[in-house]
Amino acid sequence: MQDLLDQMCRRVLRHENEKQLESAIPRLAIGAFRQSEPTIMAVSAGVCLILQGAKQMMVGKTMLRYSAGGCFASLIELPTTCCIFEMDGDKPYIGTGLTLDHEMFTSLIADMPEERSKKEMLGFNVETVSRDVLEAWDHLLALLDTPSDIPILAASRERELLYRLLQSPHGPLLRQIGREEGKLAQIRRAIDWMRHHFDESFPIETVADIAGMSVASFNRHFRAATSTSPLQYQKTLRLQAARRLLASDVDATRTAYAVGYESPSQFSREYSRLFGRPPKQDASQLRENISDVSAIVI
Repeated sequence: MQDLLDQMCRRVLRHENEKQLESAIPRLAIGAFRQSEPTIMAVSAGVCLILQGAKQMMVGKTMLRYSAGGCFASLIELPTTCCIFEMDGDKPYIGTGLTLDHEMFTSLIADMPEERSKKEMLGFNVETVSRDVLEAWDHLLALLDTPSDIPILAASRERELLYRLLQSPHGPLLRQIGREEGKLAQIRRAIDWMRHHFDESFPIETVADIAGMSVASFNRHFRAATSTSPLQYQKTLRLQAARRLLASDVDATRTAYAVGYESPSQFSREYSRLFGRPPKQDASQLRENISDVSAIVI
């Protein structure tokens, strides 16, 4: 499989943009990192494939490490994840990611034989990909070399990749995206609500009711799915939203109030604790580097 990984690396290096991870192909991200400093990134529901190097990723309190040929999949939006991109000697870390299109995914699952296993999974996992998955992913990446083909062929090649992923060890996890019942589906409903109301104060009973669970059950299943607590999840949603506002040149005080903080000083303390720099300093750094760190899987 190394031949395919090398070919995919060359494709990414031809088209990478140091300040933009999104590619010309809808929902597809590509990137090469040449330093190993810890980076805070947002991760949407999707899959990430490492092509070269390795990555350490802290999801809540869970540390994951995977290398070339390893694939991370998540059905839960993870608002802040600490990543350390490990280079392969003098070669950069290279990765590619695909944000999941819910409509395409559920349509594909409906066309496939029903999966017998109803076992509940965590909201994310890491697996080693097969050659079939690599070939389908390379098939999608190849469109970067012929951009005029993207509007016509990208959807069918994305569907091919999703099909191969559903046949892979990621399949049991990914199939849950189409389920309307089950503990993970209940947690996802609560998370969807929290993402639209992160700037509000609300009791834990409110989101537990949305999930259709008792408070104790909700806390337990939420932590299993996200590796963090509901309170910490809301806090990181607020701080991630604040980071986007700061990167677009909104001042720190206005940002604090906009994301639901009543105290700018508390906002500054919690922001610095999470991102490692005060709001103003971090915003300056962001504007010089990646322009938007939201909703990226890579």
